[in-house]
Amino acid sequence: MKIPPVKGTRDFYPPDMVRRNWIIDGWKKVSVRNGFEEYDGPIFEYLKMFQIKSGDEIVEQLFSFEDRGGRDLALRPEITPTLARMVNQQINSLPKPIKWFSVPRLFRAERPQKGRLREFFQWNIDIIGADDNVLADAEVIFTTIDYLQEVGLSSKDVKVKMSSRKLLAAVLRNIGIPEDKHDALYTLLDKKAKLPPKTFTEMLDKQVHDSKQANKIKAFMELESVPHVEKMFSRDNEVVMANDELAEVRHRLDQMGVADYCIFDPSIVRGLAYYTGVVFEVHDVVGDLRAICGGGRFDNLLHDFGGPLIPATGMGMGDCVLQILFEQKGLIDKNLPEKQLDYFVATVDKPLNIGMADGVVEKTEEDIVVQLTAKLRLAGYFATFSYKAGGLSKQLKEASDRNAGKCIIIGEEFKNNQLVVKDMATGKQELVDYDKFLSGLKS
Repeated sequence: MKIPPVKGTRDFYPPDMVRRNWIIDGWKKVSVRNGFEEYDGPIFEYLKMFQIKSGDEIVEQLFSFEDRGGRDLALRPEITPTLARMVNQQINSLPKPIKWFSVPRLFRAERPQKGRLREFFQWNIDIIGADDNVLADAEVIFTTIDYLQEVGLSSKDVKVKMSSRKLLAAVLRNIGIPEDKHDALYTLLDKKAKLPPKTFTEMLDKQVHDSKQANKIKAFMELESVPHVEKMFSRDNEVVMANDELAEVRHRLDQMGVADYCIFDPSIVRGLAYYTGVVFEVHDVVGDLRAICGGGRFDNLLHDFGGPLIPATGMGMGDCVLQILFEQKGLIDKNLPEKQLDYFVATVDKPLNIGMADGVVEKTEEDIVVQLTAKLRLAGYFATFSYKAGGLSKQLKEASDRNAGKCIIIGEEFKNNQLVVKDMATGKQELVDYDKFLSGLKS
């Protein structure tokens, strides 16, 4: 009986692991060079941690269970609550700002779709406790773009769509929408880009019965630039202040040289209620895929977990959508590191009589191959030999197929303590003294 993998999960065969590691290594490389330190936490937490952040409805979207002690636990669907818990535990001793990143394996009990699986990896970067909120927001977005550039995605391939929850809240108050209706509207407005215009209008009219208010919301959602917002709400100081903050973030990104990636899009709402300021998502320009990543400011999160009110901003990027985009653009195989074998050790496979201190002992060439390969590996070289029975020509072909730099051939010359070393690129061969060869490895 063959047992398949669980639906929504992935098997990573060696070629798949190369691709996965290329993505994750890129995340880590960019994080470190932008000043972030790596952290991680347990793969499961108390269920209530995720309910605090996302509400009771989150229970249906994750894998939860009761342990032997009767505790309600859950496999982590995200790592931000773990971040909040860990920072709160050492909030007074951690130097500020806290710039951390993580690449956790996450789990969500959802219906698998294109770019959305039940098990995935996600790159998270967060800045907590920075004195300059605008600069911290800009740095999170810059680090995101830094990675996208690193892998070969230009502003013609992807766009960072920016908006502000603070701005949207101010606009809704200006229009006359009561505070208790904001969260429900956030959820709807967050779906705007995914809905046909007629459907969105109908759903908006059901929530906002006053047609003038509904029309103002739609007019705001269609604005294409920050100056247009200022023009439409110039007399509302709260709107102007939130709009100026967004403009300052854009200015910082311009100074950093990545503003060509960024556009204003008021339809970027981020459905989660905990966002408090600038929010953003990265989308492919063609628009065939769901968001590549998303993030924003969440100044209340640590306080919600029993900690102090402290500014925080961050981003999360999953590997599923990202890999689909890379495959569409032909970027993965193009960028994967070339497999490079330093030495392939081959044999003519004839018995040799090697003189030993205690007499003459018969050694086969295979014995020498194994010993030499081990010495090469212990010296830090990528070295191997053939498991297949076959002549020298077959072994040389295997060395070529495995992209070996050099092939060491053990033959009759070894009776004189010599190796044949062949450069696989040029075909040039030379006789090398065995002891000198080994001492050269050590030096």
